[in-house]
Amino acid sequence: MGRAQWKKIWVGSAGNMVEWFDWFVYASFATYFAGAFFPEGNETAKLMNTAGIFAVGFFMRPVGGWLLGRVADRKGRKAALTLTVTLMSASALLIAIAPTYSVAGYGGAVVLLIARLLQGLSVGGEYAASATYLTEASPPRHRGFASSFQYVSMTAGQILGLGLLIVLQRTMSDEALHGWGWRIPFVIGALAAAVVFYLRRTMLETEVYEESGDDTPDCLKGTVKALLAHKREAFLVIALTMGGTVAYYTYTTYLTKYLSMSAGLPKETATLVSFCALIVFACVQPLAGGLSDRIGRRPLLITFALGSTLLTVPIMTLLKHAGSFWPAFGLSLLALLVITGYTSINACVKAELFPTGVRALGVALPYAIANALFGGTAEYVALWFKDSGMESGFSWYVAGCAAVSLIVYLTMRETRGTDLNRVGATVEREAPTPVKVASR
Repeated sequence: MGRAQWKKIWVGSAGNMVEWFDWFVYASFATYFAGAFFPEGNETAKLMNTAGIFAVGFFMRPVGGWLLGRVADRKGRKAALTLTVTLMSASALLIAIAPTYSVAGYGGAVVLLIARLLQGLSVGGEYAASATYLTEASPPRHRGFASSFQYVSMTAGQILGLGLLIVLQRTMSDEALHGWGWRIPFVIGALAAAVVFYLRRTMLETEVYEESGDDTPDCLKGTVKALLAHKREAFLVIALTMGGTVAYYTYTTYLTKYLSMSAGLPKETATLVSFCALIVFACVQPLAGGLSDRIGRRPLLITFALGSTLLTVPIMTLLKHAGSFWPAFGLSLLALLVITGYTSINACVKAELFPTGVRALGVALPYAIANALFGGTAEYVALWFKDSGMESGFSWYVAGCAAVSLIVYLTMRETRGTDLNRVGATVEREAPTPVKVASR
């Protein structure tokens, strides 16, 4: 991989990292600001309110996927990526200055809701634009490796958020964190997004987009009409995302709360478990992505789905009785290693299904729909099961979603080797030279 490719990956990943830092710190700091926007009452109910607003952000992601996917296919990946980070900066700033319930009643919750809607709009376009950009910017034989940096940067954003939480937990009193300290990460996120905006203004467009051989008419690029010509691929994105997104959000955003509220670990220990496990998780993404360039995408997807189907219930049950850091860390890491089969390559798998003229929209809209239905609601569903006294039912729900995706992985075609400029063509591997057999 040349310097130009690495530069594209770096700039695309840096922006993605900031986007997901802003997205995830909402979930990481929810236990500290839940009481700021809602009246006194049941602690689980407060968390359900903030989780509900968290889920609402996901329901804006299809809108963001449609709008910004259209921009990416018509104006270029660079234009969409610059716009997404602008929206994210504005939303983080809104949360940072939102008034509390004691000051403005439910007005603060309304500001929080508007900010999450903007975040959903931004992330809905960011995922597809960055997935498409990283896939197109890499050499064909290293596409899985390069696109894995999407989840490296996503996880890095969450690691930075958790790291900041750990620092604040150890340098501020619990009262200060609940009172005003939770605003700090949103201020940092807004400033970091402004820096990334500058970086993305100077980023290079991908050669695949600029030299596209796609025969989609310009008037149809990035439109739903053009996407409907690829209904099977769009449905495939929804189905293959279903199990992966539920498992991912279970073991990232919800895990800290589960370890604290259900396993009984101190908040500081639960945060440290997630932080350490996510560091290892981020490091193995390029290894798994590189492996997919050698053996194909389907083996990794099948491994993930089979592991999640069979191991989710045992892992969640054991986590509830972990009792200390090391057992909780080991089980959390095992779960994250299982879902690596999905996270490391899902960006390139989806991008490899569509032609250039509708690639960003084809990834964005179906993926956002699946996330709205399954990923965004994962934490709320988990808390609902807990509040209903049937907490173990959530583990079976996650396993069931993975089982559905397993069926899809077993029946889908292999996408490794797809020529991004010619849908269905494979040009990376030369056909074997015929062997001449001497006649007698």
